[in-house]
Amino acid sequence: MNKRHIRALAVFGIAVVALTGARGSGGGGCDNHSSSSSSSSSGGSSNHDNDDNGTSGGSVSGGSGSANQALRDITIDKCAYDAATKNLTARITIKNDGLLDYDYDVTLKFKGTSAVSATATTNDIAVAADASKSVDMTTPYTGTGDGSEYTKCEVTRASRS
Repeated sequence: MNKRHIRALAVFGIAVVALTGARGSGGGGCDNHSSSSSSSSSGGSSNHDNDDNGTSGGSVSGGSGSANQALRDITIDKCAYDAATKNLTARITIKNDGLLDYDYDVTLKFKGTSAVSATATTNDIAVAADASKSVDMTTPYTGTGDGSEYTKCEVTRASRS
């Protein structure tokens, strides 16, 4: 073989390795969509109903980058108005599938037909490696009704360290 054939084979081999390696690491493609799962255990969209007072729904935004891993670790189990305490409450579960222990910071918004959204924040939720933890998040209800205007919860920010 001459040098031109060897050079062409080398370029072809590098191109195949580069494309295969990028594909295996989650790269590749040009449509800018991630290939992450949307199941609740990976933090994809998650909707839950609560039959106690009609308040329902919950979602978690998830991305494919490591910065969004904390969002994918969170599932909203319950989103409701607690008439006894006059608080909006949400129960979240954080599932840490990793090999390291993490502390999570979570911000959750209660949304609905009201023009004003309500926000609950909790910090330093310690979750051991390969474990899960459920946490209640609350914020005072400032309305005058029965809380039914808040129909869903959404985790708007999460981080782990």
